Parts: sequence; C-alpha cells; structure tokens
Amino acid sequence: MHLVVLAAREGWHTRELTRALQARGHTGAIVPYEGLVATIGRQAGLRSGTAELDHADAVLARIIPSGSLEQIIYRVDALHRLEDRGVRLMNSPRAIERTVDKFWTSALLEQCGIPTPETIVCESVDEAFAAFRAMGDVILKPLFGSMGLGMVRVSDEDMAFRVFKTVEQIRGVFYLQRAIEHEGRDIRAFVLGGRVLGAIERRSEGWRTNLARGGSARALELPGDWASLAVRAAAAVGAEYAGVDLLPARDGTLHVLEVNGIPGWEGLQEATGLDVAGAIVDQLTGCRA
Repeated sequence: MHLVVLAAREGWHTRELTRALQARGHTGAIVPYEGLVATIGRQAGLRSGTAELDHADAVLARIIPSGSLEQIIYRVDALHRLEDRGVRLMNSPRAIERTVDKFWTSALLEQCGIPTPETIVCESVDEAFAAFRAMGDVILKPLFGSMGLGMVRVSDEDMAFRVFKTVEQIRGVFYLQRAIEHEGRDIRAFVLGGRVLGAIERRSEGWRTNLARGGSARALELPGDWASLAVRAAAAVGAEYAGVDLLPARDGTLHVLEVNGIPGWEGLQEATGLDVAGAIVDQLTGCRA
C-alpha cells in the first residue's frame, strides 16, 4: 500500500505513521496541504509536490491546518474530489466537516439520542445573555477549535458582559454549553473502525482537563456501556476514527462533550503503550488484528 498523509508539517504523528508503514512493508509520503495543485483539463489530477494523490491507495487527512476561509474550503474540496474519484480516505471529508464544527457535532449527537450537555448557539449578544442567565454557569467555546484553546468558563454577569462584548466585536458565534459539575476528570476514548482501541482518563485541578492545557493522563479500561457510547458518538458523525471525549458528571450521568475527527494520539500512546499508528495503518489495509 502507498499512503499519502496530508499534514501541515512533519512531526511526531507523521513519524509514527511512517514507522508503522515501513514496519509493514508499505510506503508513504507526507505532503503539505499548501502544496496541493489541482489540474482540470489536460493531465487532470491532484498533487502535492511530486505526490500524485489520485494514484495513492489511501489518503489520511492528518489535520486541516488553519488558513483563510478560501484556503480551508479549497483543502476540504480537494478531499471531496479524491473521494468522488474513489480514493480511500480516512476520515471522509464529510466526517471532518462535521467534527470540526462543534454546532454540527452537537446537533448530530442529539439527533442520535447521545447524551451531550445542553447547548445554545446564537449570533445575538442579547440571546447569549439570555442563555447565560437561563443556565447560570456556561462554557463558551469557539465553534472551530481544539485542545481547549479559546474556551472560557462564564459564571458571573461581569465576566459575561466582557466576554460576550468581545465576541460580538469580532463577529463571532456564541456556542454556550452548560457547565457540568465533575470531579476534575474526563475520558478520551480513541475509536477506530467501530471499536474503542484505547482510552485514557485525563485529570486536572481546574475545569479543563486537556493534556495541552496541563492535564495528566493514565490508561483506563472503559466499562462496556461507556465504550458503546463512544462508538455510537463516532458513528453519529460518520468518523472511521475519532477521539471521543466523555465527561462523567458528579451526579453519575455520562455526557459526550466532543468528537474529534482528526485526533492526535501522542498522549494516549504514552499512557497506554498502544501502537496507534500501526492500528491506523492496519485499519486502512484491512489487516486489523
């Protein structure tokens, strides 16, 4: 198999994928989105540098790097183009679109009967204030984002005024999620091919448990119903592989917070010892153990 990995740059994850490919006798190329060249007409095709993506056995979208609206749409359109021509992609561009958009993810989770925190999304600052006063304690999240970046807990009127006015000035969207009381931990379940490959419990002193924000991790064997919920959440967004964040609340309920359709796995691999890149390659080649 020849795998093309679309990435922003080479790093730990791409090195792991390269190692896993070589260990199994496959080949791969790590190429940047910025190098994509689509040709329509004579010698039609899609390439990045010397890598012809139309001829790849599979393409893994490791990440969608930040850029202008036009750049991001073009990059995702390129994935759609590949899929339309029968190239194996993981994840599908539709799954990536669903999971990079917290509103779309939340709506699909609710639609599929998956427990997720009460959420209000709006553009009006007056509606945002009304939502805050109704829920009392909320987490304001950027519609697009990961690793806890840009998240703010709003629990009093003064902070709400300052934060909401800032969002209004930048013409942002208010994605307000009811704060769930928990015991300083959440769960990241790594779902691959309809099963949970592994899971970690992330802990922190504050309300954010992201490893990128200073949380710590340990391997965790998920109870069957928790694993089932994570698999259902990944299926709800159509993700072949995903990082599903589960939040056990103090009252004993379990919520799906987010589904990441282009998840990293460095923290998971360090805590569990799993060969995640190897499992991803095996999934792509149909050689899953």
